[in-house]
Amino acid sequence: MCGIIGYVGEQQALPILMDALRRLEYRGYDSAGVAVLDGGLQVVRKAGKLDELDKELAPSGLHGTTGIGHTRWATHGPPTDENAHPHSDCDGRIAVIHNGILENFLELRAELEAEGHTLGSDTDTEAIAHLIEAVYDGDIVAATRKALTRLSGAFSIAVVAAGEPDVVVAAKRTSPLIVGRGDHGTLLASDPTALIPYTRDVVHLLDDQVAVIRREGFEITTLDGAPAEGTAIHIDWDLEAAEKGGYDDFMLKEIYEQPGAVADSLRGRLRGGRLHLDEVRLSEEELRGIDKVFVVACGSAYNAGLVAKYAIEHWCRVPVEIDISSEFRYRDPVLGKDTLAVAVSQSGETIDTLEAVRHARRQRAKVIAVSNTVGSSIPREADGVLYTQAGPEVGVAATKTFITQMVVLKLLALYLAQVRGTIYPEEIARIVEDLESLEGKVETVLGSRQQVRGIAEEIHQAADVLFLGRHVGFPLALEGALKLKEISYIHAEGYAAGELKHGPIALISEGTPVVVVATQCHVYAKVIANIQEVKARGARVIAVATEGDTEVAKHADHVITVPSTHELLTPELVVVPLQFLSYEIAKMRGCDVDKPRNLAKSVTVE
Repeated sequence: MCGIIGYVGEQQALPILMDALRRLEYRGYDSAGVAVLDGGLQVVRKAGKLDELDKELAPSGLHGTTGIGHTRWATHGPPTDENAHPHSDCDGRIAVIHNGILENFLELRAELEAEGHTLGSDTDTEAIAHLIEAVYDGDIVAATRKALTRLSGAFSIAVVAAGEPDVVVAAKRTSPLIVGRGDHGTLLASDPTALIPYTRDVVHLLDDQVAVIRREGFEITTLDGAPAEGTAIHIDWDLEAAEKGGYDDFMLKEIYEQPGAVADSLRGRLRGGRLHLDEVRLSEEELRGIDKVFVVACGSAYNAGLVAKYAIEHWCRVPVEIDISSEFRYRDPVLGKDTLAVAVSQSGETIDTLEAVRHARRQRAKVIAVSNTVGSSIPREADGVLYTQAGPEVGVAATKTFITQMVVLKLLALYLAQVRGTIYPEEIARIVEDLESLEGKVETVLGSRQQVRGIAEEIHQAADVLFLGRHVGFPLALEGALKLKEISYIHAEGYAAGELKHGPIALISEGTPVVVVATQCHVYAKVIANIQEVKARGARVIAVATEGDTEVAKHADHVITVPSTHELLTPELVVVPLQFLSYEIAKMRGCDVDKPRNLAKSVTVE
């Protein structure tokens, strides 16, 4: 949600803070700020993107070797200078930055104001600074620990105090936070991307742990001060992988990285026509006993989970329910020891999905996580994990993490089928071959960009776009519509094509763009009939079809083709032209494709 960075060391803090914030800006970009210990405590914060903070800092000449920085995605209060982090106490001695949300904020604010504190922002974060102030007696570590015991909800925080120039205190509950020692100092951040230039060895703090950051290193304790250990992780991404690499945008770079991401997600898991998923950590006996699967996820991950539902039910003959994470625990689902919950989250920190995992665990269900972030909260709390190996994804709209989620979920489906003996080994081997060919086929589909750009020229001023699909084409219709909404701000809806006659066909008028997933499959004839239905009502049809198909061109205005593959693997190919379509339309409309308005990469508030 928000980006956090902290530094204590031998070098000037401000350049390091600003460099890290630029790599964290995708986590939030409606305001930013820094606090540097420079004789006293100097705080500069500004609404707007990081460039606005840069302009504000230009004449300030902040010096000092200890500091914290923050880039915000608004939760409490609009993006204004007053609501930007860091937040200070009444006397300006203490500064706090925060990622997450305090559930008892209103109660704390009322109490503080009754005691005489003046809070000048709309944020929940400011209350933390005043709670610390109320118990501060010269020891910022002890005061922070005391204040933390009053907080309910999700948080990762970093705190500095004017009288203690060589220490930053950090703590977390639910929201991610890492610490690491570099050559010239010690750092903390909400995301490994921020620390890559300084260290590859980091430690993820666990819930209700406190880290005390000093020039020579860091120590981790519990809230009550007992020694503790986080989770040590080595970052194997290179810095170039987290930067644009010559592309105009991170989103475009990440679309083109998808063949390699698919290959990396398969590597080491396919051997001799069989699957080896050592990270699952559930015995074959346990997996054979599963009688129901729940997939829980949000946004694009939900769409990937819906693709997985078709694969698991077809290959494993086990019923699957797919739930939006935020609804899962509140509908009181029926789970038990023979239930498998599959939690899908690119960041591994999505709060709704994390809470769904915790609910499933309380109901004795087994949990497998699918994530792109090693050591994040959801994988740590699951019984097993499958990492997507997509590398860092900076663009807010999911691209390579979505395609790799689909690939890894197919691996899980096949593995369950292999363990349970529901399909023959020879068939598994054939599907494994198809999986291994995906890298090259995705590379081929990347060649569709020029054609898609021409289509985008025709429809980029549309007010509404419909996406239709059947079977596994339906989740891709949802994903195509989601991408277009996210980055171009055009109203778009994805529908199961069979639902047309039950209402959505009323939306079709002359020239309405309708994107149809029309690849070869067992419901292909029905999809053609759906195309004819919308075409007869004046729709402009853009079809994504299988190479060699001559029938669909008779009915569609434009046909984009993808290579032939196993029916259940077509989503990995179809998604590429849908991503290009959203990207090109958004660029033509002057939108920021990497940082769409009101969105953040990792959603860590319910």
